[in-house]
Amino acid sequence: MNQTSSKRRATVHDVARTAGVSLATVDRVLNSRAGVRAATAEKVEAAIALIGFQRDLSASLLARARDLRLTFIIPDGTNEFMTSLAEAVARRAEQALTDRMHIQTLRIAALNPDALAQGLDRLDAQSCDCAIIVAGEEPSVLAAVDSATRRGVAVMTLVSDLPGSLRRCFIGIDNVAAGRTAASLLGRFLPMGGKIAIVAGSLHLRDHSDRLEGFRACLGAEFAGLELIGPVEGHDERPQTERIVAELLGEHPDLAGLYNLGAGNAGLVGALESSGRAGNIRVIAHELTGPTRRGLQSGAIDVVLDQNPDGEIREAIAAARNLAINANAHVVTSPSEIGIFLRDNLR
Repeated sequence: MNQTSSKRRATVHDVARTAGVSLATVDRVLNSRAGVRAATAEKVEAAIALIGFQRDLSASLLARARDLRLTFIIPDGTNEFMTSLAEAVARRAEQALTDRMHIQTLRIAALNPDALAQGLDRLDAQSCDCAIIVAGEEPSVLAAVDSATRRGVAVMTLVSDLPGSLRRCFIGIDNVAAGRTAASLLGRFLPMGGKIAIVAGSLHLRDHSDRLEGFRACLGAEFAGLELIGPVEGHDERPQTERIVAELLGEHPDLAGLYNLGAGNAGLVGALESSGRAGNIRVIAHELTGPTRRGLQSGAIDVVLDQNPDGEIREAIAAARNLAINANAHVVTSPSEIGIFLRDNLR
């Protein structure tokens, strides 16, 4: 820790003094205003990093005519991970009030693009500064995102991205890397080769299609002895996932591995246990929820790839605050860390 920050919180005066510039120049750099030479801006940024200056976002929000209002739009249904996202939002909503932020959550029918588009269409810039959505890449959703943006509602994507839209930023893991990780693990679990089945929720979801892309690429490049079956879609619901996994097990008695790149894991575990083959097939799933935790503990699931919903909600709120401070800011976010859980390291 540097000497300034160890005594008190660094201020704009400290930034100006360290950079050798005026307070007005520091203000222009902090608010991305014109009239500052590139070399001078670099000096200010260097001073900010050196002394550990952090903007007082609450004070900046206080200067607005009204508080910041955020709307999370999250799918409803039996997807335990989406429930954990909504719970993470609820845990932070009361705390956010002290920072002049009002947070609401809308739960809409899962994998229903029209419901999501209608939810976005109902938002206006007077009641919502930023919408954070979990969405698929259907045309109606892309159009609704672009329309909301033009009305002055900043839109951020969560978990699954919409890179072809006017969304401001994406919060989530690198899903291609997640798919490659799953393939790499299964390839090492099955050195003699064999059949691997893939279950997806919906390939209209960018996170699912990206995971599939990474999985296929790694498998083809490094583990040519593994035969890929599927993907088949379970729409992230327990009954459908249980049915299609049971069908896969019945059709392929020699199945060696299974990768569920979506949700519905309670159904996955149920089908494995009902078949009597739990523990005999190498299985990788996503998100550390109640069903996947129980699957790890029983041996039905070997590895769970997790993306920490509480951390993602925290990052989404922080990014939304930055957009409120400066609507024209270029918000840069890094992919969330992918957690890898086995029975042996369950927290």
